[in-house]
Parts: sequence; structure tokens; C-alpha cells
Amino acid sequence: MAEFAAPLARLIQECKRLPGIGQKSAQRIVFHLLRGSREDAENLAQAILDIKDKLGICQECNNISDGETCLYCRDPHRDHSQLCVVEEPHNILPIETTHTFRGVYYVLHGALSPLRGIGPEQLRIKGLIDRVHRDEISEIILATNPTVEGEATAVYLSRLLKPLGPRVTRIAMGIPVGSDLEFADEVTMSRSLENRREM
Repeated sequence: MAEFAAPLARLIQECKRLPGIGQKSAQRIVFHLLRGSREDAENLAQAILDIKDKLGICQECNNISDGETCLYCRDPHRDHSQLCVVEEPHNILPIETTHTFRGVYYVLHGALSPLRGIGPEQLRIKGLIDRVHRDEISEIILATNPTVEGEATAVYLSRLLKPLGPRVTRIAMGIPVGSDLEFADEVTMSRSLENRREM
């Protein structure tokens, strides 16, 4: 492997710790920063520090927020009776990009995974139950990931939430638009058939 000056090598190592960044990508990023101005480097460094210093967790839904509540929870135009439960804050973005959901969110910060020692106590389930008791929630949409852990979490939450009164639904899963059936796995194909609708 090529030898780099100590500051360069250190920054390459730090960049490699980011998800999806390997040695070559880290080197490209670092050399790009090296070619840029000091002002560009300072702006990047400050932006990184700002996410650590100026962001927190929403008191209502556990989303990332720059205040006590996040922009979804404090939006009076959203339907606060419809609650979409997701595993992580970054799971909200794909739902928002559809422009079809106008309710609010609740973030669990994980999914049940007994093999990794993650049980109900490690997730923010108590806050969800409290919110259902406190607010007038008419529907809870379980939008956990289509993984074994996500499915287990959805089933667990469904059993916990149904007796509390609101309608509990699960997002449908199936064949992506533009895909070919031959590339669909058995679980995806099965879900597609189960969640078929009238034409």
C-alpha cells in the first residue's frame, strides 16, 4: 500500500470509517479536500461539528431535530391522528419523497434482534405506547424494514397496539416498478401475491 504523510493517512483512515467508503474512495475524498481551499475545509469541518452540537432528538417522535420537536411534529398541516412507525430517522425520507403521507412519525431507533441482544427494552416502544394513550391516534402504520428483524418488530408492535384501539396497518411490499419477475426472491413474490388489489 502507498505511504502517505501522517495527516493525510489519518484523514484517509477516518474517511474509511464512513459507511460505503473503502480505501480508494477515501483517498479520492481526501485528495479532493487537499486540492480545495482552507475555507472549504473549515466549512466542512464546521458542518460536521454542527450536526453534533446543534441537533438532538424530538421529544414527540425521536426523529432528529434542531429544536424540542422536529419539523413534522410541529407542522400544524399534518394529520397528527395518523402515525407512521419507522426503525431509524433516515427511514422517513423515502416515505416523504412519495408526497402521499401527510401524517406524523415515530422512530424506534432499531428493530428487535434477539441474536444481537436487542429486545423491546432497547427500543423506544414505551414512548409509542404513551403517545397512543395521550393523543387521538386513529391509525398506526408499521413501516419497519422488510427484514426478519423488521417483520418481528412489526408483529410484536401489532400485538401490543391493537388492543389500545387505533387501526394498525403494515406497509405493503412487493415487486419494484421496472423490475423483472425472474429477479424477485420468494418472500418478495409471496408478499406481492398476498397484497394484490382489485383492478
